Amino acid sequence: MKLPLVRCCALAAEPLAEDRATSMALRFKALGDPVRLRLLGLIASEPEACVCDLTPAFELSGSTISHHLKVLREAGLVDCERRGTWVYYRVLPDALEELRALL
Repeated sequence: MKLPLVRCCALAAEPLAEDRATSMALRFKALGDPVRLRLLGLIASEPEACVCDLTPAFELSGSTISHHLKVLREAGLVDCERRGTWVYYRVLPDALEELRALL
């Protein structure tokens, strides 16, 4: 007798396709760094956040913060817009929803 499949703690209703698994892994990897996780939290706490407001929250150089923001952008978690000399960041809600749905 074959027992029915019970989905008590599955990640998704169906197995992830390779391309989606790759993009999701990139997002989770980006969030695996404490600085990037904090940056995402700071950006998400407002409709948008200027890099000039993000940098003072860390004891890191501006170039290091820029690197972490670039990783978040490349992972598809945030987007940005340059206004004069400053760059403003915003969270991409669909990306966070995909992470939430997977978990």
